[in-house]
Amino acid sequence: MNTKGYDLIGDIHGHADKLVALLELMGYRHDGVGYRHPDRQVIFLGDFIDRGPQQRGVLQVVMPMVKSGAALAVMGNHEFNALAFHTLDPHRPGQWLRPRNNKNMAQHLAFLAEYVSPNCKHELDDVLDFFRSLPLWLDLDGLRVVHACWHPLHIEMMETRTPHDNTLTPELLVAASTAGEPAYEAIETLLKGVEIELPDGGVFFDKDGSARSRVRTQWWIKKNSTLGEVCMPIDVLEESIANHPVAASDLLGYPESEKPVFVGHYWLKGQPTKLADNVACLDYSVAKGGKLVAYRWQGEAVLVNEHFCGV
Repeated sequence: MNTKGYDLIGDIHGHADKLVALLELMGYRHDGVGYRHPDRQVIFLGDFIDRGPQQRGVLQVVMPMVKSGAALAVMGNHEFNALAFHTLDPHRPGQWLRPRNNKNMAQHLAFLAEYVSPNCKHELDDVLDFFRSLPLWLDLDGLRVVHACWHPLHIEMMETRTPHDNTLTPELLVAASTAGEPAYEAIETLLKGVEIELPDGGVFFDKDGSARSRVRTQWWIKKNSTLGEVCMPIDVLEESIANHPVAASDLLGYPESEKPVFVGHYWLKGQPTKLADNVACLDYSVAKGGKLVAYRWQGEAVLVNEHFCGV
């Protein structure tokens, strides 16, 4: 395919109608196999599933596009979680890699409602095979894509353990689901982001109302800051915690000289804008009443806000 640019699409979470509307807005048309553009290609940032009402509808759009070459895609934490949820732990007979407790069942319920029945077994197997085929990141000419965080050390380590196109082997899925394994820390970072422990036993409540003692950071920043300045999303911490100092040495950073990187994952709100000249998040909370957002990349090294679009 002679690609003249990429259209990067953020977290969809079971909202097929919004996905189709966004594709059509950008000039993609269904050719009988799937949606396609004459000279552009989609890159999906993962998190196709859970939460929304149209799980199968999303995958019935996404999978043909990827398989036909009309799109590329990376794995999100929800696809990783699904693989672990549906894979038995070889070290604990009768147990699953992702425990089937109330919290995990509730998070995965929308997917289960559409796929877990005797009539959908073959379809479920195809979907899980598709998830297994998804790379953890893409490093292309001119841009990078990862679901949550571009962490060079974790990527370097995982490259040595993903022999085929940065995808998980069955053995690596087990290791990445096992706390204490290097692969576990790598997946936690690449697919969920970098976190900092809150001081003095502090907690905050996330979007689902769960108490958390660690806060995600704006990992591309590297300067002396406060927790309030680097937390992600912003405005989640009480003032006493937000004013706690954070040293630049405790932050990852993403140099301005590096190629643009696109992420999802972070449930942003409001008008889509770049996070830095070479960093953009495309998750604008479609599953919480927000927008499904894309960035129409034309080859630029410095991102421009005019290239965002959404429905």
